[in-house]
Amino acid sequence: MTNRSSFKLLLVYGILVIGSIICLFPFYWMVRTAIVDMGEIFKSPPVFLPTTIYWDNFKTALSSHPFHRYFLNSTIVTGLSIIGVLLSSSLCAYSFSRINWVGRDRVFGVILTGLMLPFFVVMIPHFIGWKLLNLTDSFVPLIAPAWFGGGVFNIFLLRQFFMSIPKEMDEAAKIDGANHFQTYWKIILPIGKQSMIVVGLLTFLASWNDYLGPLVFITSEKNYTLMLGLTLFQGTYSAQWNYMMAATSVVVLPSLVLFLLAQKHLVEGIAMTGVKG
Repeated sequence: MTNRSSFKLLLVYGILVIGSIICLFPFYWMVRTAIVDMGEIFKSPPVFLPTTIYWDNFKTALSSHPFHRYFLNSTIVTGLSIIGVLLSSSLCAYSFSRINWVGRDRVFGVILTGLMLPFFVVMIPHFIGWKLLNLTDSFVPLIAPAWFGGGVFNIFLLRQFFMSIPKEMDEAAKIDGANHFQTYWKIILPIGKQSMIVVGLLTFLASWNDYLGPLVFITSEKNYTLMLGLTLFQGTYSAQWNYMMAATSVVVLPSLVLFLLAQKHLVEGIAMTGVKG
């Protein structure tokens, strides 16, 4: 390796290290704020390494509100949403990629226009509809949409991957007497495991960190998710940033841990998802 190549490699690694520090510093500062007292937070110049660690901040923060209830609510909503999204979006993607029916591509093109509609546009009609069904202040508005389509982007992502699977597999399964559902369940889904993992991870992050949906549909504190509970906590401890950051750290931790553990699957799944069709 020449000196020029070594310099380029060193430069690339240097940029990556600097970029990593910039990205990770907010997380470090959040945890650092969570384990110090109020006096150390406002020291000038700032103290980057805490002199004394106050682990009781977490106990005080989590015991001030029923965070165990919020955690359970978020787990229920997120878990059922993931199951619904994986089942319904994969079924839709299979239909749009493996079954030839009249107007299939045109219908898919119309469905893709849903990507241009933000939640703010349909928020009021959604609320009115669930209100007429007397299902507001429940988990149903947060979970039910996942079981009816699973989201336009998820359908698109899985469709692109399913289209890259050779059609000969479907034909071989048909010769063996398999129907469409058996082909979908026993052949397509096992092959598309990586893309399913990607959809599951994205659904987890979106559902776990969702604030606007619960804010619109949930009114009772017993049904609050972690995001709403954190907002309620902020109203109580708005000036005590160490307690606020302690609660925030606990809320963020599951998403961070899951992303770090599944990062390889996420990158591979997206890389394997083609742009065919």
